[in-house]
Amino acid sequence: MDVKAGTPYAGRVRAVGAAIPHDSAELHVSGAAIYTDDIPEPQGLLHIAVGMSETAHARIRQLDLTAVRAAPGVVAVMTAEDIPGENNCGPVVKDDPILAPGLVQYAGQAVFAVAATSVTAARKAARLGRIEYEELDAILDPAQAVVKESFVLPTETIRRGNSREHIEAAPHWLKGRVRLGGQDQFYLEGQIAMALPREAGDLFVYSSTQHPGEVQHLVAHAIGRQSKDVVVECRRMGGAFGGKESQPALIACIAALMAQKTGRPCKLRLDRDDDMLMTGKRHDFVIDYEAGFDDSGRIDGIEFTFASRCGMSVDMSGAINDRTMFHCDNAYFLGDVTIVSHRCKTHTVSNTAFRGFGGPQGMFGIECVVDDIARHLGMDPLDVRKRNFYGIGERDTTQYLQKVEDNLIHEIVERLEHSSGYRKRVTAIREFNAGSPVLKRGIALTPVKFGISFTATHLNQAGALLHVYTDGTVQLNHGGTEMGQGLFIKVAQVVAEELQIDIGRIKLMASDTSKVPNASATAASSGSDLNGKAAQAAARKIKRRMTRFAAEYFSVAESDIEFANNEVRIGPKRIPFAELARLAWFARTSLSATGFYRTPKINYDRSTFSGRPFFYFAYGAAVSEVIVDTLTGEHRLLRADILHDCGQSLNPAIDRGQIEGGFVQGAGWLTSEELWWDDKGRLRTHAPSTYKIPTSSDVPPEFHVTMLESVANREDTIYRSKAVGEPPLMLALSVFHALRDAVHSVDDYGRVPKLEAPATPEAVLEAIALQRGDGSSA
Repeated sequence: MDVKAGTPYAGRVRAVGAAIPHDSAELHVSGAAIYTDDIPEPQGLLHIAVGMSETAHARIRQLDLTAVRAAPGVVAVMTAEDIPGENNCGPVVKDDPILAPGLVQYAGQAVFAVAATSVTAARKAARLGRIEYEELDAILDPAQAVVKESFVLPTETIRRGNSREHIEAAPHWLKGRVRLGGQDQFYLEGQIAMALPREAGDLFVYSSTQHPGEVQHLVAHAIGRQSKDVVVECRRMGGAFGGKESQPALIACIAALMAQKTGRPCKLRLDRDDDMLMTGKRHDFVIDYEAGFDDSGRIDGIEFTFASRCGMSVDMSGAINDRTMFHCDNAYFLGDVTIVSHRCKTHTVSNTAFRGFGGPQGMFGIECVVDDIARHLGMDPLDVRKRNFYGIGERDTTQYLQKVEDNLIHEIVERLEHSSGYRKRVTAIREFNAGSPVLKRGIALTPVKFGISFTATHLNQAGALLHVYTDGTVQLNHGGTEMGQGLFIKVAQVVAEELQIDIGRIKLMASDTSKVPNASATAASSGSDLNGKAAQAAARKIKRRMTRFAAEYFSVAESDIEFANNEVRIGPKRIPFAELARLAWFARTSLSATGFYRTPKINYDRSTFSGRPFFYFAYGAAVSEVIVDTLTGEHRLLRADILHDCGQSLNPAIDRGQIEGGFVQGAGWLTSEELWWDDKGRLRTHAPSTYKIPTSSDVPPEFHVTMLESVANREDTIYRSKAVGEPPLMLALSVFHALRDAVHSVDDYGRVPKLEAPATPEAVLEAIALQRGDGSSA
């Protein structure tokens, strides 16, 4: 078919910005999606179970595994002494043993592993181990750890200006302490790995992990080999939320060690109880503050002390607590500020990454401060929030000295305040509460400003590998991992847009360390930013080669060649994309390319906590309305209105799902998900019977979600989009503060309410009793 030379196609493949379904959506709902446990089991597979410590802190006096070895179906048993390489699965510091080497430091720590011919045989045998302990004193609480100076890392401090001087000179002063609970990731697919021996001692490992490269390295170190000897693959995870960033290394190392020991394929799949006992969670915090402020609520000076439960080892607590320090401003300018961060060692499981990576805890802290200030002054908390927002052109430098250049918070909050009818609803709620002695309503509007990038600068890089076949179809590999968040479809949309082919022509391949090496974890909301850019670079490389070939083959200028709608216009002609691929291959043109991307502009000096750790910020705001039964503390979320900044969305359907899901998950963290340890350091909430995640019935009956798509990302991200994985979780801070508002109404908005998170019915009832001041809740 001929077209007039120089005329652009009227029709183009519109992949980027289209609301395309998740690539595995149909497989998910039909049960056909293949997860690690669904992979056909090879002949001779052994199943592994783990023997765990029953005490929080003790030396092992005697480990008797005679009955374990003699149990039916048992093929092998392994302890720390059997590990040929490094007995470590710690990602940063080598302080996290795979199997306890004579000292246990939390209840649930792996002590030995047993391999048997069936899952049931292995799990029954693991229960037969006999461990004699010499009990040691256990530190079980971050506040106790601070008193005893028990830390996994040194305490860090950020100081800007003179906070003490400004606090003391301020017209008003407040101080307070609040406790903030942790959160279990509660991914639907539990931790699992299957290790397959290969020739010459090599291993192939299927791992449900956000970070195949890290699993590869740690497995290699554990078995006494090198990274080249281990391949790790992950096609998809059934949820992760940060809990499969560092934690899968333990599971994969045990499976790999047992496969090496027995020479047979080995699989370790934790059941839910063991998973919750053995693996890390979101860090819980004790937060102290002292603030000075003026009559309008503007903060003159503030001091924070954050004490986090890191658990028995470092894991990623350094970077997590750094991010807490970076995000304890949220959307507010803190000119004179001191931030102290204690990274507490406790004899509980090592806490780890969870959606937001320490940022939510910092934001929780400042939102409590701002809310306390407003209620102390008798003002609407929204007015105090606005009074403290970062400015545009002034009051725009963070406590880590990064200038806020893309401030959208004023626009977002103003739009949401009007679209949600916030002011009218505040008045209506006050009137309702005045006439309702038992049921009380509350409302809050809270902002979100969240920095996007790994704070460890070197992690902000990604690679991709793209193959174009002679029939015009494409295989796409990149270093990111798919955990249900839609990364794979977004990256495929980028490639489809660049090559102007239908997305159905692209095959999404499993994340594989032999295809894309040294990839960073899919974390920090950076998956699309990094891998999308890397895939774009690979696609453009192949497109340039095909263009150069076509120009030479058809004797036209490169400027007269255009890819569009599954075809290529070459001067006056147009041919199918597949035909050009076949011709290019026949002429010995490479149709395979790697792509690489490194985030520009970022720089950060950790020794001074200064620089530009974030490429840009994502913004949002939410209004939540709740109702509370003051006789029981039970509460319901009645309505939520959200306006969230996605830049120019790569896929509005996927992004909307992330916003809705993140908000509900955040509400669970702050209201219902309670982790409870007894006085012996044993986690007692380790199953859905006692640990309550949100369900569909917890979604508010009125749920209004709008994406701010009119403003493109000012930075050169992939098609000017913005990250949307983590920021929406913090929108749920509005739910917690709506509950505070309801509690505040109990004494007709008198004293500042004291409510801690999670705001379970018990916590709300206790806060109501304190609010009444009579020590009772009725």
